[in-house]
Amino acid sequence: MADTVALTSRSFASRLRVRSVFISDVHLGTRECHANSLLEFLGAVDAEQIFLVGNIVDLCNMRRSTYWPQSHSEVLRTLLGKARQGCRVIYVPGNHDSNFRQFAGSVFGSFEVRRDCAHVTATGERLWVTHGDQFDGVVQCRGWLAAYLKQKIGNASRYIADFEVAVAREARRQGFDGVICGHIHRPCVTDIDGAKYFNTGDWVESCSMLIEDRNGRLSLTNWPQLRMQLGLDAATIAMEQAA
Repeated sequence: MADTVALTSRSFASRLRVRSVFISDVHLGTRECHANSLLEFLGAVDAEQIFLVGNIVDLCNMRRSTYWPQSHSEVLRTLLGKARQGCRVIYVPGNHDSNFRQFAGSVFGSFEVRRDCAHVTATGERLWVTHGDQFDGVVQCRGWLAAYLKQKIGNASRYIADFEVAVAREARRQGFDGVICGHIHRPCVTDIDGAKYFNTGDWVESCSMLIEDRNGRLSLTNWPQLRMQLGLDAATIAMEQAA
């Protein structure tokens, strides 16, 4: 289902204050993107740093389609606005926005573009942040991945598992304590061969995100669940946006 109504970037009175937020696979420029839900989340969170873990803008789809509602522009404006206000925003492009990888290493104020990066949590854990598409060839799951995402074919599960193992092992090989990635649209937190594996999920179906609180605790959640925890029902959101 596509978002069709643009929301403002006004922050909610009930705000979640955290150290870090990780989101991926938003796929702006597609009808499947839940941009309004993401705008609600961004309005409700106060983060010291936001990691955009790839496929934020779906340049591949935009070459075939001109779909771009106002809400998609508002997502970008909101993220840039947070960067202007001092929130560190780190963009790690994925396979659908790989054109932006040519800007890797560029820093625009509090907005950075990285091919991949290391994140050190408040507890000192070193985590590798990467979109993960470079492992498609390793596990040879590109065709199965498309089937999994579109049809949830059960036989694809072992290919997804191979992807998760490959990413986690590479993080461990590089000396990290774990990895934060996206790409396969499967929100997950697990331990693989001694490495912590976090997948942020997506904003096409799950509307999920990984959050690090100020004590360094990482938790995977989704916007419907978090919205309930914050006590933000539809009426409250409407009033906040209209204020």
